[in-house]
Amino acid sequence: MLEEIRISSLGVIDSTTLTLGPGLTVVTGETGAGKTMVVTALGLLLGGRADTGAVRTGSKAARVEGVVRADALADFAAAVEEAGGVVEDDRALLARNISAEGRSRAYAGGATVPVAVLGELAGPLVAVHGQSDQHRLLRTTAQRDALDRFGGPALAALAATYRTTYDALLAVERELADVLASTRERAREADLLRFGLDEIDAVEPQPGEDDALAAEEKRLGYTDELRTAAERAREALSSEQGAPDAMGALAAARSALDSVSEHDPAAAELAQRVAEVGYLLTDAAADVASYASGVDVDPARLAAVSERRAALTALTRKYGATVEEVLAWSAASAKRLTELEAADDSVDELRERRQGLRTELATAARALSEARQAAAVDLGARVEAELAHLAMPHARFRIDVRVVDQAPRDDDEPGSGDDEQRAPLEVDGRHLRFGRHGLDDVEMLLAANTGSEPRPLTKGASGGELSRVMLALEVSLAATSPVPTFVFDEVDAGVGGKAGIEIGRRLAALATHKQVLVVTHLPQVAAYADAHVVVRKENDGSVTSSGLQTLDTDQREQELSRMLAGLESSDTAVAHARELLGSASTEKARAATEAAAPRKASRKGARAVS
Repeated sequence: MLEEIRISSLGVIDSTTLTLGPGLTVVTGETGAGKTMVVTALGLLLGGRADTGAVRTGSKAARVEGVVRADALADFAAAVEEAGGVVEDDRALLARNISAEGRSRAYAGGATVPVAVLGELAGPLVAVHGQSDQHRLLRTTAQRDALDRFGGPALAALAATYRTTYDALLAVERELADVLASTRERAREADLLRFGLDEIDAVEPQPGEDDALAAEEKRLGYTDELRTAAERAREALSSEQGAPDAMGALAAARSALDSVSEHDPAAAELAQRVAEVGYLLTDAAADVASYASGVDVDPARLAAVSERRAALTALTRKYGATVEEVLAWSAASAKRLTELEAADDSVDELRERRQGLRTELATAARALSEARQAAAVDLGARVEAELAHLAMPHARFRIDVRVVDQAPRDDDEPGSGDDEQRAPLEVDGRHLRFGRHGLDDVEMLLAANTGSEPRPLTKGASGGELSRVMLALEVSLAATSPVPTFVFDEVDAGVGGKAGIEIGRRLAALATHKQVLVVTHLPQVAAYADAHVVVRKENDGSVTSSGLQTLDTDQREQELSRMLAGLESSDTAVAHARELLGSASTEKARAATEAAAPRKASRKGARAVS
């Protein structure tokens, strides 16, 4: 829980400290004294938006600190340490700085953290309710959220199951819509791919074929020149006409060297080398002769090669710079065509998946709706009982949980958003409207007086009645709420007299389970406080300052008399204030005794059993 709030340079507050304990703490003060600055400070600790206009005039920055006792808040302590902060003696310090220039800094356990992280840390610790919450309560979404909170973990688990299935259905519906919307484009793409693949299949290109054909076409185009050159080379090497040739010249050289080889080993070696050249020349002459005889003019082959090259060129103009690129395009296109042709099968598969998810969703929606209806009966009865304690003994409070029929339509008709009016959900033979939060429209109805019919809060509740309904809801929800601290900012606006006394009683009752901080203008509420803090305003002629002061019994009487009559020295007002305090003290003592009696009886029963 919160143990201390320190405020400096915020609004009219120069520097002050608010010490908080368990039970009910009330904050009072004259209009304009700065009571709401306490709530503003809490909002900053909760990660709320910083307003530079709230920085005290003449100050460079405002600062708010909150000391949180974390011995019973293991998750909170772990989160602070995970953020880099330190928890010492089971206490953590949260802080927020707002400079006059607009910069904002947040701290948790001494470590600098983003403002959003501060909000995540402090948000679960405090529930703040102000007059604006009365208007929030008029929204059906807020009423549904309150009902779901009351349902506790069991209802939360059903809601989570429903949302998970709903999100899965939404994803399948989007995918199906995309597939159906692209049917025409896919058909066009498939036709183009088939045409290209048919062209390539008709030619059947082979890897490297274009280079080989280019070389062959070049050779076939120069057949006459090649054969003439080969014949001349053969004649020069080995003449068939008796003309001088290389073979004859080499034979003469060898003969000359052989004739003197016996006189000089070097000459013999040269003769041997010339003989080897002769062998090579003989082989070369034979190869040239063979080449010359094999070079034939073949116009038909040249035409075939040219035609084949033209077919390959037609492919490379469309599908790739080389035959290898054409073949790569063919492989990729064949794969893509398979995917496109399989899309029709995917439509059927998606429709089947959608139907399965709709069946699952109908089951989850039915279970969620039934749980809400049961919770609505229980919460309605509890709120009605609380309203009886809040000077509304004849009030009737009901929570309607209803579903809305919707005409069937084509499942494939596109919607317009996450909660669009898509094809209704069939549940138990009815076609019902549904959204991410289920089938149900939740609405709270109130009949404040005998003989009147329950009407929606938007139509049938005054401001004072709304205040009491909200307080009755919070008291009813307190048992299931994990929040340790509740803050009420003048939620008793528009209420007075006996109703104010009853609100004080219920706030005191709530404070037996939770830490409660109330900013109030009603003395009837302030009388039930366990701790009473007053905001005092001082003006030295140039600067107005406010500070917080915790009151003792005599000071409480004076403050209550001021709230009652506007006069602190009025004997009548003081007597009335003393009477209020005495009555509240007696009632609180009696309530504590009654609350302790069942616990004592249960302990006795436990000892008897043991």
